[in-house]
Formats: sequence, structure tokens, C-alpha cells
Amino acid sequence: MIETIRKLAEAYGPSGHEDQVRALILDELDGLADEVTVDPLGNVIAWRRAAGPDPRRVMLAAHMDEIGLMVTYVDEKGFLRFTGVGALYPSTLIGNRVRFADGLVGAVGVEGSVNRLPKMEELFIDVSGGSGKPTVRVGDAACMDRGFVRRGDRLTAKSMDDRVGCAVQIEVMRRLGETPNDVAFVFSVQEEVGLRGAATAAYAVDPHIGISVDVTRTGDTPKASKTDVQLGAGPSIKIKDARMLSAPEVIDLLEAAAQAADVPVQREILTGGSTDAAAIQLSRAGVRAAGLSIPCRYIHSTSETVDLGDVEGAVKLLVSLLENPVEVD
Repeated sequence: MIETIRKLAEAYGPSGHEDQVRALILDELDGLADEVTVDPLGNVIAWRRAAGPDPRRVMLAAHMDEIGLMVTYVDEKGFLRFTGVGALYPSTLIGNRVRFADGLVGAVGVEGSVNRLPKMEELFIDVSGGSGKPTVRVGDAACMDRGFVRRGDRLTAKSMDDRVGCAVQIEVMRRLGETPNDVAFVFSVQEEVGLRGAATAAYAVDPHIGISVDVTRTGDTPKASKTDVQLGAGPSIKIKDARMLSAPEVIDLLEAAAQAADVPVQREILTGGSTDAAAIQLSRAGVRAAGLSIPCRYIHSTSETVDLGDVEGAVKLLVSLLENPVEVD
């Protein structure tokens, strides 16, 4: 699973430009699903069909996209102005490198002094090659450029949000035998810009329950905001975030599956941000939804960090859930 996480986390895939990471995921899914489709928006929907009659439909969703940058202006010397694709923070950008779809790498610089927190409009990308205007065009998108690192059980990369969730879903498909449920493993697009892929995928799947598999913030670093979520204490079950209240029935299902699999779990209340579960919940006439989250430090930076034990726990919990009938009205 570690190699899958590395490959996906290092891949290029800003929101709306998920082609390269989607190709990697489709390759990983070969032989794991009964049916795989790519919808017009670009979501991958991989079905594992039920072994028995009258199955319930379960939708899991992990998003393929990552935060990125989009070029708004190109000058003759190779300096680019840009806007954010998703929530970017100027403090995490200065001096970092970004990579375009064709492999071109640029460095993020700032006007004047760096002894203060800059505004986004004061930043630029340097792709100068020493001769001639660059081939980059307005509208080209870039992702952050930083390699995967393992430090004991801690895994660090630029886009654990949410390639680690994609890797969890792939690993669940590898370990899951027959299931009494119809399970749609969705690898969604454009989560970082409004949960868009999950909204269309949920309409198509029409699930009885939906579960997002994403990352969440922790409260275990010096002077961090107060939250019970910590690295290494198990995956967290979302109770509430800024855009949704999880369905009590799904929370109960996740907690029971965790107990059956002997997986420690945490309870998560996220005061800012949301996941694909919020979009699934509002699909059609409404869906019972919740989230299973991987604790992650330094979200939306080049050093997003997770714990391997939490990742493994999420896999075991979901396998435990799916190998039994999901009982909901």
C-alpha cells in the first residue's frame, strides 16, 4: 500500500486536471472491480456487486484532485502571475516549486521583502529558461512539486489530501472478498473547488448510504487548535464539519465495524472545511452520509503528513463494514 500512496501522492492532478492521476488509479483498479466507468465530469466509479439478493447500495468517495495554481498572466521574461485552484496559503508557497502538466517546474517568488506575510497578488512563478518567452499559457494549471518521504510510520507528501483516501479505497478493494452490498468506490474530481464530482457521482449511484474517505486536521502539534484528533490514534469518524452533520445511523455503522475489526477510532468535529460527504448527503431526496477521515498534519501544504497505522486502520474498518450487510431503512 505504501508504494500506491507514493505513486498517487506524487502525481500531477489539480482540480479539473485529474487526467494523470486518474490514469494511475484506473491501472490500479485493473481486475479489482466488476464494472468501472468514467463519467462526463471525470469521476471514476468502480462497482463491486453484491453476492446475494436485494443488496443495499453503498458509496465510498475519495477525491483525486489536489489544490493547485492557475496562470493568469505571462511576461516575456518567464514570470507568471497566478490564482489559486482551491484554498492556497501564501505562507506555504514562497520558495516552493510547482509542476505543470508537461513536467515544467517553476519556483514561487515574492515581490520585495519576505519578512512579512505576503498577499497572493505579490507572488509569482519563475519558469524562466534564459532565452525566449516560455510556452506556458494563461489557464495552464500547476500542482506543488515535492517528493514522498517516509519517516518510520509517518508518511509525508504534497497531496495526501486526498490521494491517501484513494489509496485506502484501492486497498479495500484488494482485501474485500464477496460482499452482500452493491459498493460503488468513487474517485471524485473537483472536490477542492466545491465537492463537484461527488455531487454528480452520488446522483448516478443513488446510494442508500454514503461515506467520504478523506483527511482531517489534527490538534497534536505545539499550540494547535484544540481538537481530540491525533496522528497514530486511529482513523476518525466525522460527527460534524462546516457543511454537514453526519447521519447517526452511519456513525453507528462505522463504530460497530471498528469494534468488530478491533480498530481504535477517534471522533471528529471539524470547524472549518468539509468533504464529499456533504455533497452526497444532499443528492436526490437525501442520503444518509458520514465521513471516515485520516488524521493529517499540515493540510494544504507541501508536507501533508499521515500515520501508517491510521491508514491501515481505515482499510480494516471499511473491509469490516462492507463484508456484512449494511442495514439501513
